[in-house]
Amino acid sequence: MNADYFPPIPVNHKSMAETAPETNGAHTISNGDSAVAQAKGFPATYSAPSRVTLHLGHLPSKKDIKAPWPRTPSRVDPNNPPWPAYRGYHEYSFAHATMGVRLPTILGKAIDDASRTLNEQSAEDKIVDLVECLERMDTLMADLSGNAKLRPIIDDGEGDVALWNKEIAKYFQGKDFMNAPWLFAEAYKYRRLHECFSVSKYWKDYDVFYRQKCDTFSRSTDAVFELSMRFAEPFKQSENISDKEKAENERLMFLELTQVCLWGNSTDLSLLINMTEEQIKSLQSTGGDHLAATEKNILGNHLNQLWETVKVLREKTGGRIDFVLDNAGFELYCDFVYADFLIQTGLAKQIRFHGKRYPWFVSDVTRTDWEWLLNTMVYGHLFPKASEAERESLRRLGARWKQYEKDGRWQYEQHPFWCTGYTFWDLHSEAPDLFLHLSRSDLVYFKGDLNHRKLTYDCAAPASIPFDIAIGPMASAAGAPKICSLRTIKSDVVVGLGDDGDALAEKLDKEEPGWKISGKYAVVLLSEGRPGEKVRFA
Repeated sequence: MNADYFPPIPVNHKSMAETAPETNGAHTISNGDSAVAQAKGFPATYSAPSRVTLHLGHLPSKKDIKAPWPRTPSRVDPNNPPWPAYRGYHEYSFAHATMGVRLPTILGKAIDDASRTLNEQSAEDKIVDLVECLERMDTLMADLSGNAKLRPIIDDGEGDVALWNKEIAKYFQGKDFMNAPWLFAEAYKYRRLHECFSVSKYWKDYDVFYRQKCDTFSRSTDAVFELSMRFAEPFKQSENISDKEKAENERLMFLELTQVCLWGNSTDLSLLINMTEEQIKSLQSTGGDHLAATEKNILGNHLNQLWETVKVLREKTGGRIDFVLDNAGFELYCDFVYADFLIQTGLAKQIRFHGKRYPWFVSDVTRTDWEWLLNTMVYGHLFPKASEAERESLRRLGARWKQYEKDGRWQYEQHPFWCTGYTFWDLHSEAPDLFLHLSRSDLVYFKGDLNHRKLTYDCAAPASIPFDIAIGPMASAAGAPKICSLRTIKSDVVVGLGDDGDALAEKLDKEEPGWKISGKYAVVLLSEGRPGEKVRFA
């Protein structure tokens, strides 16, 4: 036998410098190497056995086998989305900046707000109660900054407690803020923030973001009056034009107002932490020229298909449209302008607005925000520099909208499911009553970035994936309503850009780093669903 050939040699995983030092010419070799040592003429010394490393140079090379995406439905759950989840420790994603910087900053501002309120109190029992709320907020800040494990939600009487704790127990035991999927971890932070107040005696409904929401609307002067001066009077078509021209005018108005509703979403307080008044004005520009220029930034554009869907609603006996709302203030104001047009033209007979039961993601609409906006328009003095004509235009709009609410044509609703950690893929199974309710709508608009993330499971799906595939059961379940997502892009997930979507996304990644979080681009995406089919639950 060739003296140079030996069976596979056990080696230690540490470097040779660490494991085989030479001392006075003697070699220290493990007992697994004794045969080799003796054959080489070295004295053998024995130590603990080490693992065997095989040399596989003569075997076939490794193949580049990609994981099968998307996951099959049976393998999808909140911790394992259809495509890879974004998590806080992913430094390449917006999740990392959000969990590490944005959320602590937002929570710090919330603590400042509660402290300001504390300093305005005189009754000792209320002061003591609010101090305890602040102490719970400090604990949350420590958990967030220290990346603590996610604990169950305390039973504070809210209708979502069981859903939260079921999801944590089934999918997130032992998970922390950074390794749980970003969407769930972010939602969990806002639920914990609500808990800081909901277990108190006097401050159960306190909104730490209320001042910010009101202040941002008050700084939206130009955009607010741009719309109120145009729509204060009920919409009327000229009697001197043909029916064809009337239909075309209506179509063009619909497309422009859809864009107003879309780009009104630019004002998201959770993202615009320190924005100046001029920057807000730029984002909220609603002039016709601006809208024409921005349509090219709608990367997934189903506007024309949306019009074809909406224009036939006038002929339906129901004519019900739903809005799953996003931001309060100026965006809600734009939603109202849009909904007003739908009612006046007969495209819809009834509109249902779905908001949140408590403060959520800084600027999401609550019932208080809804009532504040309508009453401020009619009775408020929010814009001291406005002309009397501008104030009157705002009063007329507000009065008309309040009348819609009184006669039932506009209705505000707030289901507990909207403030859970579940995505909308689970709406069918976890909130069957809400799914059945939405299935009776002729069209459901989902507004904004967060709702879009929840529709698409907030995961790394390819940009070319069709919208109806990306939203899973919200498109494929029997009875699923027609859905339109109006979203300015402010986070990583992007779908529905067509066959060339992947190439477009790669091009933008190279030419405009940060395009996914800038709010410069948007999507208007439509799913036909399966309306009219009998809703079935397992």
